[in-house]
Amino acid sequence: MNLKRIGLIGGMSFEGSAIYYRKINEAVARALGGLNSADILLASVNFQDIVDMQKAGRWDDAARYLARVAEQLRDGGADCVMICAVTMHLVADTVAQATPLPFIHIVDETARTLRSAGYAKPLLLATRYTMEDGFYQTRMQSHGIEILVPDENDRAVLNGIIFDELSRGNVLDSSRAKLIAFIEKARARGADSVIFGCTEIGMILQVDALPLPGFDSVDIHVDAAVSFALGQRP
Repeated sequence: MNLKRIGLIGGMSFEGSAIYYRKINEAVARALGGLNSADILLASVNFQDIVDMQKAGRWDDAARYLARVAEQLRDGGADCVMICAVTMHLVADTVAQATPLPFIHIVDETARTLRSAGYAKPLLLATRYTMEDGFYQTRMQSHGIEILVPDENDRAVLNGIIFDELSRGNVLDSSRAKLIAFIEKARARGADSVIFGCTEIGMILQVDALPLPGFDSVDIHVDAAVSFALGQRP
């Protein structure tokens, strides 16, 4: 089968990008059987460069950087562009405008999935940038979804788990217990579901082992990419 080429902007972290690579290929193999695998063009950036820009508030520089990477994917023959990191969707508009290629936006795909399943008030587990900047909430509101986030102290703890543990490949039972506690608190506040709003969250939590229905945005993003590659969507 002549698959469309998926263009991935990865490396943020490489642990998260490895999840994307594996899950996309597994999905294509399930769909087509045999030894079929995806046609992927992966541009993996240096995460430290991105983290330095994040910490310095240099989001315009980060946007230009990833926009250039998107252009490289286009030049390499990619048929679409995806960012393998939820936080960096903060600059998604600039990246999407850098090429005429279809841009598969993780927030839009996640919102449509939640609405289809009948949920509208999810807890977002993500980096502090994603939870606090407002871009995620605003995009979700356009789909009729109200986002809840942990309180300030819990957001700091969650951010540390993502950057200091999961992004380095460390998965701790003690941290898993903390995340479950955050979800219990959110349920008491009226949350009806949970979004894994960071690529690495799926390393430590399973959507079917939570106090609330869970949605892994990476899985949703991957499904959209594979549907595109198989020609099932424009």
